[in-house]
Amino acid sequence: MTLEIRDLAFGYGDDPVLDGVELTIEDGELVGLLGPNGSGKSTLLECCNRILEPDAGSISVDGDRVADLGRNETARRIGYVPQSERSAFPATVFDTILMGRRPHSGWTPGEDDRVAVARVIDALDLSAFATRTVDELSGGQRQKVRLGRALVQETSVLLLDEPTAGLDLKHQLSVLDHLREHVDATSVSGLVAMHDLNLAARYCDRVTLLSDGQLDVVGDPDDLTGETIESVYDVEVTIVRAADRRLVVPERPVTGDGASPDGSTIEAMTNGGADETSTAPTADERSPVADGGATSGDGRAADERSPWWRRLLDRD
Repeated sequence: MTLEIRDLAFGYGDDPVLDGVELTIEDGELVGLLGPNGSGKSTLLECCNRILEPDAGSISVDGDRVADLGRNETARRIGYVPQSERSAFPATVFDTILMGRRPHSGWTPGEDDRVAVARVIDALDLSAFATRTVDELSGGQRQKVRLGRALVQETSVLLLDEPTAGLDLKHQLSVLDHLREHVDATSVSGLVAMHDLNLAARYCDRVTLLSDGQLDVVGDPDDLTGETIESVYDVEVTIVRAADRRLVVPERPVTGDGASPDGSTIEAMTNGGADETSTAPTADERSPVADGGATSGDGRAADERSPWWRRLLDRD
């Protein structure tokens, strides 16, 4: 089924986070939701799943407004993998994933539900942990359990908030391979928030950049130019090709004047040479108090200019 987001707006109090977000995800399509920390990726996913109620706009699944659906019907149609969560009580990996079947079977799961769980556990390489409680697992293993719970939910829309967080390289690829296969096999509409631009380009049909409350780019991963990435992330990047893949290589953070945040030298390279540089201040330039001096240029003693937490330590 198709996921449609129309003119979506949301804010926390007087702080707007989303403003006029528009996005359509077709059947069998996996869209990567990219953007820096704090840009609103998790907020957008939570609005789609009715964890948060939008201030304006609408979200529809196959033409039906999510706001008009009951909670159980929403859970039948939309699966959600959060970044993290706290369990109210200890539960095994098998039982936790089995909870994904509740919208279909209620509190009395049948044999088909258990078989579906067993298949997902095997596919996600969790068989060795099936009878262990989730709180005994590593962060990456817990994330795989949350993914498994969403997969057995058998929804038509799948929302994932950094599903590879905490996973090593092997398991990142394993999880995304399984996610890609699931989207292709079931024709779900998938929206996945990610930080790794290269993994997003490898596994997603389209990508979109969330910046300043709006989707800046929606298109093929190749549409992500170095200039676009720099404008959103404030990071200089180099685009290279390796093994027939287009890769984004981060180089250095940038500020408006071309200098790095700590004031160290950043060279603007032109035709292979340095054009202009911004040089870091020396130790004497950083501190107006000479070694052994008692006061600064404004007449205050050195210890009076120290951070408040440093003065607490100096009292001993």
